[in-house]
Amino acid sequence: MLNLIAPGHRELERYYPLFETEFDSEELLSRLAIHKGMLNGSIEFLVLREEESGMDAGCALVLTKNLYGYVDLKYLAVMPWFRGRGLVVELMRAIHRRYADSQGIIAELTEFDDPDPDRLKKLRKFFARFGYEEIPSDYTIRGVRANLLVKPMQGRADVAPIAHRVIPDFYSRFLSPAALWSMMEIRKAEKKQ
Repeated sequence: MLNLIAPGHRELERYYPLFETEFDSEELLSRLAIHKGMLNGSIEFLVLREEESGMDAGCALVLTKNLYGYVDLKYLAVMPWFRGRGLVVELMRAIHRRYADSQGIIAELTEFDDPDPDRLKKLRKFFARFGYEEIPSDYTIRGVRANLLVKPMQGRADVAPIAHRVIPDFYSRFLSPAALWSMMEIRKAEKKQ
């Protein structure tokens, strides 16, 4: 049986190197910022634990506090020893159950250089399988385009008109204003004619 748990700071330290290997350093939040967010309740570090073996199968970092009722699935990773078993699907389902009462779940897909030229295509397909829809956005992380995908839960998918307020609101809970604005730039998306 798999259970989604919210362990503490010690487990974050144990699994932070996984985030370092799975995500570009430019999009990676610092340990200090994550710990601060966990302390003030604006970040949840989640682990999918296999109860029979006691082993952790995957983990996620979710930004949970903002004025708009959405959550941001910042990082999602399956442990190397559990890959190829479909556990990323179980992890995603568990996250959806956990945040079923939210307005929706936002995912950020960055366009950093990757050895796999089809990475973004694969990620879009994966998220679409779970009902995520890409929304128009004018968003960059450290100068690199970031695409926003939304899975409506209680709210609507079209958060594009307010995304330029929602995204900075997540990060302002644990980053200083200088760190926030050096990391990201987001403007209201232009309406397509």
